Amino acid sequence: MGKHFGELAKIRGLITYKLSPYEQRAFAGAISNGIPNIFRRFRETVFRVAPPFIIAYLVYEGVEREHHRLSRKNPADFANDE
Repeated sequence: MGKHFGELAKIRGLITYKLSPYEQRAFAGAISNGIPNIFRRFRETVFRVAPPFIIAYLVYEGVEREHHRLSRKNPADFANDE
């Protein structure tokens, strides 16, 4: 009853180090390392991700354009109606 989840077993020879969350710097190096890393990751993945989206967009636009063209009535078919 008195043991918590993290204290259920005693493991010998395992050393753990903890740093207080109040002593950690949450945004250490965010500007100097983070911003260049964002650009590097973008350059690495843009050519893998963008082509399928571009192709899908072009297919969607073509299908929508063709659907709109086919759903319109031809005014020449109704020229003699009175």
